[in-house]
Amino acid sequence: MNIKKIAVVAIILIALGGAGYQFLGKKTAKAILSPEEATAKAGEFINSNLVQEGTVVEVKNIVEEDGLYKITVNVGGQDFDSYLTKDGTKFFPQVLDMGAKADDSTDTASGDETPVNVVKSDKPKVELFVMSYCPYGTQIEKGILPVIEALGDKIDYSLKFVDYAMHGEEELQENLRQYCIQKEQSDKLNNYLKYFLENSDSANALVKAGVDKGKLDACVSATDKEFKVTEKFNDKSTWSNGQYPTFDVDKQANEAYGVGGSPTLIVNGAQLSSERDSASLLTTVCSAFNSQPEECQASLSSATPAPGFGSGVSTDSNPDASCN
Repeated sequence: MNIKKIAVVAIILIALGGAGYQFLGKKTAKAILSPEEATAKAGEFINSNLVQEGTVVEVKNIVEEDGLYKITVNVGGQDFDSYLTKDGTKFFPQVLDMGAKADDSTDTASGDETPVNVVKSDKPKVELFVMSYCPYGTQIEKGILPVIEALGDKIDYSLKFVDYAMHGEEELQENLRQYCIQKEQSDKLNNYLKYFLENSDSANALVKAGVDKGKLDACVSATDKEFKVTEKFNDKSTWSNGQYPTFDVDKQANEAYGVGGSPTLIVNGAQLSSERDSASLLTTVCSAFNSQPEECQASLSSATPAPGFGSGVSTDSNPDASCN
C-alpha cells in the first residue's frame, strides 16, 4: 500500500491542508497548562477548527513527552497521536522523528512525481482516482466535471478509487455506489456527482439523476461480496497499516500506477499534476492530444472549487493537497 510509513497523516491533518502546526490563540503569557486544561483546549480547538460538524472527536489520553503534551485523539473511531505545547499556543497534528531514516522502498504521495513529458495520443485515456469523501477528491471532481462535458467522447474518461478509505464506512459504501453507477448506468454518473457534491446527500442525488435504484442495489451487493468490502471493514487485521480499511475494486490499477492518495490524476498512463479549476484541468488533459480538438478551446471557469462539499471557491490553489 502506498501510504507513507513515517508520519502518516491523520484525518485532522487533512483538515489542516498539510500545515505543520496551528496557533490556538494569541500568545500573551507562557503559563503552563495542567494536563486537564490542555485536554480541554485541544478538544475545543479540534472540534471548532479541524473536523466537519457531526464528527465524533474524543481526547482519550495525555502525557508529557519531550517537553510537549502528547495527546491521543480518537476521530471517527480511529486513534491518532497529536502534540500540544505546554503553554497551549501551538498544536501539532504530527511530530517527525528527525533521527528516523525513511524507508527507501516507500512510495511518495500523489502528485509528487510529475512526468517531464506528457504522453500523447489521439484519444487520451483519463483516470481520476479519489476517495469519495476526501475533501481534495471532491474538489478536483467539481473542477473536472465541466471538462468531461466539454470534451465528451474525445477522451476515454473513468472515475476510479484509491485502494484504501480514510473516511469510514460511509466512504466505502459511497465508493461502491459510484463504481456501480459508472459500471451499469454510466450516462447517469456525472449528473449524480453534481448533486452528490452539493451536500453529500446520496439519496437525493440518486433521485435527481434518475438512477435505477434496484439495479444499483443489486450491483452494490454483488460488488461488495466479490471484493469483500464489508467483510474486510469488519476485520481490522486486513486494514492498511492497521489504520484504514481497504477498497480493492481498483486495486490492480492502483498498484500499476503507484497511486498513493486522493486525488491522483492519470493521463495516458502517467501521473499529472494540475491546478483544480476547470480551465487548468482542461489545459492539462488537452496537452495529451496528438492534435487538439476544437473542444480544447472551451471557455471554462478558472476559479478553484473549495475542498469538500458545496459550491464555494478556494483562495488557496494547492495542486498537491491530498488525502494520503
